[in-house]
This record gives sequence, structure tokens and C-alpha cells, in this order.
Amino acid sequence: MRDDGSRGDRLREIRRARGLTREGLAERAGLSLGVVKKLERGGQARVETYHALARALGVRTSRLIDGPSPHAEARDPDADNAALMPLRQAIAPAVTALGPLSHRADADPEPDLHHLRRAADAVAEAYYRDAYGTVAESLPALIRSAHTAVGHYDGGPENTEARRLRGRVLQMAGRYLVQVRAYDLAHTALRDAVRDSADAHDQGGVSASVYQQGWLLIRQGRLDEAEQVSIATADQSEPRISRATRADLGAWGKLLVHASSAAARNNRPTEAREMLRLARTAGVALGKATAVDTGTWGRFDWRTVAYQAIENAMTAEQPRRALGLSERMPPPPTPTFGRRHLLDVAMAHAMEGTGDEALAILGRLHRISPEWLRHQQMARNVFQRVQRARRRPLTRDQAALGTYLRAL
Repeated sequence: MRDDGSRGDRLREIRRARGLTREGLAERAGLSLGVVKKLERGGQARVETYHALARALGVRTSRLIDGPSPHAEARDPDADNAALMPLRQAIAPAVTALGPLSHRADADPEPDLHHLRRAADAVAEAYYRDAYGTVAESLPALIRSAHTAVGHYDGGPENTEARRLRGRVLQMAGRYLVQVRAYDLAHTALRDAVRDSADAHDQGGVSASVYQQGWLLIRQGRLDEAEQVSIATADQSEPRISRATRADLGAWGKLLVHASSAAARNNRPTEAREMLRLARTAGVALGKATAVDTGTWGRFDWRTVAYQAIENAMTAEQPRRALGLSERMPPPPTPTFGRRHLLDVAMAHAMEGTGDEALAILGRLHRISPEWLRHQQMARNVFQRVQRARRRPLTRDQAALGTYLRAL
């Protein structure tokens, strides 16, 4: 896949402006000369590679990856996936002059908002159990029911509640679609979720949808936008600490954590630290408590902020610092809380040459959350990095893990 030279030209121009040869840039960024040559010729790489280059050149990561030709965009590997067709039809239906095809349900009985609310809660619970098959099967009908409810009630509190519920359902759909890397459809779902939540005056729903949108934008390398939407929404929803509920603090804190993650990946460490400082305020206000909303932004407490600090250290390629910080962390309150953090720790071990520790962490995550782990590209990266540096054969269990991760 190529970008018609726009990214390659930009990288070459910045490198020359810094007075660096290709060899000098490769050495400073910790990359091979071949990678630099490939990118300057129009090839592409992961966001992490662009971040290493940006750090070496002293520019924002987004400066190297923004603005490719629209004809050069990667074709979404899920675009033709038949398994996602029901979700596509529910979220982005075909449209006629009379409206979306799948929204016309004049013969349906009067919607039951209580039943819709319970069904949405059940899907949220399934997502947090990593039951992605159940989520994928349940969401299309749930979205159609939410569309029907919004269309049925012309106004009043029922219409407001129907829009609130539709916003929550679409936010869950967006979260699932980001997980399976169907980014185009996720963007549509999350955009509509923000709109519905705002119309229903559901600030928690707005915050959750923007939080998930930030995750999507980071995955796409749209780092400036990820930081901007997170900060703008955090500013809008900033609670008065002395009166804030746990939910208020959790939603605000998670937005700030995402803003910090985007800033760190965008080679803006000062801004990343400032966002974490603000997020720490929310964590301190919670004390020993944890804010939980499984149907929206998940969990937040002081650990969330600490985990992000460790992730930021890894983004800056400081594995030793990351391991030092992780050693201070107590066990998580639940098996799945902090599992993304464990991937950071595994990568830090891989970078420090302690591959057995890295593989042990992957094995633990496989036992705790096998379906979640299957969708984590970072897990494959850790495994492959360890394997390249390994001088002895993999054990049978390690080889089975590599096969499961599609890393062999």
C-alpha cells in the first residue's frame, strides 16, 4: 500500500530541514535504514513507527501522517465482511425519499422503553464478558428497535428517553466495531451516538461516545483530532469536584486520560502530563472508590491514571521506567481491569530482553480474556518481538499461544 508520495515527501523534507541523512534519522529513531527508505518512497508503517520518527525529528506525529491522498486510503478489511452486514444495515441503512428503509416500521407495536433499556443493559454486560458473538448478534435488532422507538414518539419525555437509549446503543455498537477494526462503520455509529445523547441532554452519554470516538481516532492515527475532541468534551463536562458524583468524575477522568494518550502519541509530552495531572484530580476525589458504568466508558479510578502514565512511558520508548512504575501498582480490583496495562508491561519486558516474562503475561491474559486478546494487535507485536530475539525453541504452550494470536 502506498500514499502517492505525500507522506514520503513530507518525511524527506523534514529530514533534510533537520540536516539529517537517512542513516542519521534511522539511527536517531531506532529504526532500520530500510524502513526510512521505504517510507520516503511512499510506503506506510504503523503509527508507532511514525511516532518514533516524529520524536527523532522533533515534530508532532500528526505532521508525518496527516493529509494523504484520499485515493490512497487503506481499504477497510471488514468492508466486505458478510458477518457485519446486519450491523451495516442497521447503522447505515439505504435511504429513499421516504427515509431510511430499515426505520420504517409502521406495523410494529408500540415500543416498550423499559424492555429496550433492559436489552441494552444485557448487551453491555455481554461486551464486558468478552462475549463478542452475542454482542454482534444482538446489536442489529437492538438498534432497529431504538430507531423505531425514536420514530414512534414525536416528542415529550418518551422521545427524550428513546433518543437517550438509542445514543447508548449506538455507542456500544461503535465500541464493538472499533474493537473488530470496522472503523468506517464505528465512526458513523459514534457520530450518531453523540448527536442523540446531546439531543437527550445526556452528558454521560456524550462523554462516553466522545471517549470511544477518541479511541477510534487514535487507532486511525488522527491524533490531533483525538486530543481535541477529548479536551473539548472534558472542558464542557468538567464537574465541580466538591459536588461531583462518581459517574461525573469517571466520565471526566476517562476523557482526560484519552487526551493524554493522544498527546503522548503525538509527541506532545508536556500536554500529555498536564492532562494526566487533571485526570489525577478526579482519581483523588474518588479516594479508594471506583467509578463504574459498564454500558458507557467502563471503569475509572486512580489506577486508570497510573496505567496511562505507564503507557505514556512506553510511547516514549522508556521500557525501564514503565517497568519501574508498574512494580508499584497493587493487584487490580477485577481480573479484566488493567489488562491493557499488562500488554504495556509485556512489551516493556520484550524490549528489555526478558522475553519469558513477556510471554508469561500473554499466557495469563489468554487464560483471563481469550476473546479480548485475540483482537489485540499489540499482543501479536509482543509475541513476534520476543520470538525474533529468542535463541531457543518455543515451548509447546508458547507455540500454541503464538498460533492463537496468529503471530506464527
